[in-house]
Amino acid sequence: MAVTANAQTPTATGYRVQNPATGAVEEEFDTATDAEIQEVITAAQTGFQGWRNVDIKERAKIVARVGELFAERADELAATITQEMGKPLSESKGEAEYCQEIFEYFATEGPTLAADAEVKTLSGGKAIIQRLPVGPLLGIMPWNYPYYQVARFAAPNLMLGNTIVLKHAETCPRSALAIQSIMDDAGVPAGVYNNVFASHDQISTIIEDPRIQGVSLTGSERAGAIIGEQAGRNLKKAVLELGGSDPYVILDSANIAEDAATAWATRMENTGQACNSNKRMIVMEDIFDDFVGELTKLAIDLVPGDPAKEDEGTFGPLSSRAAAEGLAAQIQDAVDKGATVHAGGTLHEGPGAYLSPTVLTGITKGMRAYYEELFGPVAVVYKATSDEEALEMANDTQYGLGGAVFATDQARAAKVASGLDSGMANVNVPSAEGAEMPFGGVKRSGFGRELGPLGMEEFVNKRLFYVAD
Repeated sequence: MAVTANAQTPTATGYRVQNPATGAVEEEFDTATDAEIQEVITAAQTGFQGWRNVDIKERAKIVARVGELFAERADELAATITQEMGKPLSESKGEAEYCQEIFEYFATEGPTLAADAEVKTLSGGKAIIQRLPVGPLLGIMPWNYPYYQVARFAAPNLMLGNTIVLKHAETCPRSALAIQSIMDDAGVPAGVYNNVFASHDQISTIIEDPRIQGVSLTGSERAGAIIGEQAGRNLKKAVLELGGSDPYVILDSANIAEDAATAWATRMENTGQACNSNKRMIVMEDIFDDFVGELTKLAIDLVPGDPAKEDEGTFGPLSSRAAAEGLAAQIQDAVDKGATVHAGGTLHEGPGAYLSPTVLTGITKGMRAYYEELFGPVAVVYKATSDEEALEMANDTQYGLGGAVFATDQARAAKVASGLDSGMANVNVPSAEGAEMPFGGVKRSGFGRELGPLGMEEFVNKRLFYVAD
């Protein structure tokens, strides 16, 4: 499954469930009081004093059980996020089930990844690098992958012995509460995982509190800049996973229809709302027209549908009406300045958040779409005349999350991919999948890594323990 950050955050007044397929507000939740915020931080600090002293193998049993519960409750969990943010139901279930893989990976590999490592000394004695927990952490999570994003932050840190204060997106309160229930039912001790419906001002209060030792945010550049500044001002480490405009370079093709279908399916996952989606397809000129034609065939007859039903020939809503309108404005800006819409581009009337999946070419500098992330179902295709030009185009972005290069000659694709300015580079596959694969970017896509071995290297005290002869 492709994965995530939110570039265009849905607007909401407080915590509420607003079905993007209908626009109806179905449930509202109270924001925490300032007193409740203090209670949560105190609980996280108290919980840390006990959790840090639980043997890591015992912590692993609880973490593994968390993953099992995600799988056991996958149907219920899926229905919740489909209603909250419009993800197609089958993808929602896949996301919940993938969380089991993440928790299981860290439960299995965590004891080894966190083990002491001896350092060769030049002056005698014995030197060991210990990997110790740092304390309570704040996680600020997005709406586009409500379970997966929490899992990749929570699993390694629970294994390390850190405790968590989790502030979820305002539009995903039910999924936030469902995660808290899973943690409680799996045997996570009180105070170790704490969901809180905090306001933006209260987030600042939490970061400023000396008991909080770090903050992880997945979200927009704007949010990342604010949180990064607040963390730095308070001398707290931050991990930021922000936007992306990943290049997807096709140097040649043995089967254009098949390659276009793969590119289209990758772009349309989660209705295009994934940070490492293939937002810029860069295609060699000799296959460009045929490739665009194949994408157009896939897009042209799609009609709005219910994401809970996923009828053939339909597409689902974006996360909110505001997100759909914002994306439509980006498309219109491009068209006004000379871009071509080959299919889609229609913002449908009514309260639902439907925008027809779009194929767009002719994007040039000066258009918003050239510089900004298009967070939705828009396949933008650029024409390249050489491998060198394709790489130059791929790197001509403020973002640096991921990228992929395809060619019938693997060595050719690998040569171009090795030049990508990104945190993740893939050869002949849209992205590397799996809980063991580190995820993160460079440039304005943020800093830090989650998942894989590097996922346990962020919020940890790598303490030198030296014993002289």
